[in-house]
Formats: sequence, C-alpha cells, structure tokens
Amino acid sequence: MTGRITQYEHDGLTFDVRDEGPLDGVPVVLLHGFPERSTTWRSVAPILHEAGMRTYAPDQRGYSPGARPGRRRDYRMDNLTGDVLALVDEIGTTVHLVGHDWGAVVGWMVAAQRPDLLRSWTAISVPHPMAYLKAGVTSSQGLKSWYIGLFQVPRLAELTARRRNGFFERSLRHAGMTADEVERFRAEIVEDGALPHALGWYRAIALGDPRQSRRRVAVPTTFVWSDGDVAVARKGAEETGRWVDAAYELVVLEGVSHWIPTHAPDECAAAILARVQVAEATR
Repeated sequence: MTGRITQYEHDGLTFDVRDEGPLDGVPVVLLHGFPERSTTWRSVAPILHEAGMRTYAPDQRGYSPGARPGRRRDYRMDNLTGDVLALVDEIGTTVHLVGHDWGAVVGWMVAAQRPDLLRSWTAISVPHPMAYLKAGVTSSQGLKSWYIGLFQVPRLAELTARRRNGFFERSLRHAGMTADEVERFRAEIVEDGALPHALGWYRAIALGDPRQSRRRVAVPTTFVWSDGDVAVARKGAEETGRWVDAAYELVVLEGVSHWIPTHAPDECAAAILARVQVAEATR
C-alpha cells in the first residue's frame, strides 16, 4: 500500500484513519483507548516517523462518526478485533501493532488469534487478559476496576459526563489527565457524540467468549506499564510474561500516570521502536 488510507470499511461501517509518516515506512498500527481517539498518539507518532515508521491510527468502533452502531452486541470483542484485521488487510502487509488501554485489550486478542499478520506487538498500560483477571482476585486490581461496574448502568456515565467539573471529569483528573486533556475528551468524545458508543465496549464485556482471554501470544511482545497508573495494578504487569510464548520485555515507567502516550511520549516511542527494530532486523 503506497497511497494514504484516510478511511476504510468493515461490517458496513466506515472508519477514519490517520495515516502519517513516510509512504515507504515500516507499517505500525496504533490503537487508542478509552476515552480517547487517535489523537492520543499525537506526540508519539512523529518520533516513530523520524525513525522511518509509517503509522496508521484509526478512530475505532464507536469513535469514528461513520462507525457508531447502536446495539450493545455490536461491540463484542470479535467485532473489535475484526475491525483491526480489516485495517491490516487494507494496508496489505504484515504490521507492527501497538495498543493503549482498550486498544491494548483488542491488540492482545489480535496477537493471540492472528500472529501471522503481526511482526511485533507492543501493549501499553493493560496486561494480558488472563494476567488482568488473576490480578483482580489476588491484588488491588479488583478495587481499581470499580468504574467498569459503574459503566454498566444505562445512561449514568453519559449523564455525569455532561456536567463540567462533574464526577466523570473529576475521575479523569484523578487518573492523571491534565486540564487540556479533559477538554480534549469533552470536545472529541462528549460533544462529538462518541461517548455512548465508546461505553459500548464496556457494556459488551458480558457478551464475550471467556475462552478468548485464555489464548496465549506467540508474537514478539513488549508490555509498557507505569507505576502511577490508578487503574492497573502491578500484579497484572508482573504476570503478563507468563502468557507470551515469544521474545518478551516488561518496561516499567516510574512516576507516570495511566496516560503513557501523552504523558511519556519519548519513553513510549522508545519502547515501541526497540521492539520494532529488533523484529525488523530478524525478518
């Protein structure tokens, strides 16, 4: 693929993509998390471009204006991974995959299901699903995940997000978001109408196949975790390597919040590049 990809279609939906960097660059797909869009990579992508990477950052299901189905079941994991696989197909070659937050959850599933399509995998903030689940019953992870239950209540999160300086915004600031980042959330997620659909990812958790979470990963992998993350406990980070049957590295960033791509872009990009460059050297 040489021409720019600004949109692609899958499952009757249209997804927007930020395709940047040298046209002949090494392909890197960047998956954002909640409650952010592809702009979460705004400080990381230029560093990758300087190193010869071409980045593809989609606004995922529920976030792209043309990809906002209304049913809860439309946000099941099979659909979310299918969207990513459709983008890889559009790119037309194997790629290096990177995901933050929910983007990491989807990335873990893609890496487990279709290792043949990936040259490497870099997960940011969220560990392998089984490591996360184990941490939920053996550490403070269960308490840190309180918001997932809150998001299951219909319309509650949407109502609280409408109020400036309300509970939703205060929670984001508590998690480490700056005032500017909260304003970006308000503009890109709340005012743009994406929030109810983005919450569909949480509300479809119960509809997933639990067997998917137990799949191991056979792709060279880096996991980046930060000790200032209020949503993800250290236990899950420490357990993740047990689920990777390939070259693996855990990178721990000290004093950084959950929002690694925006709060530590240099360190984030360095971890991605280290994994990508090793994989490219051994192709």
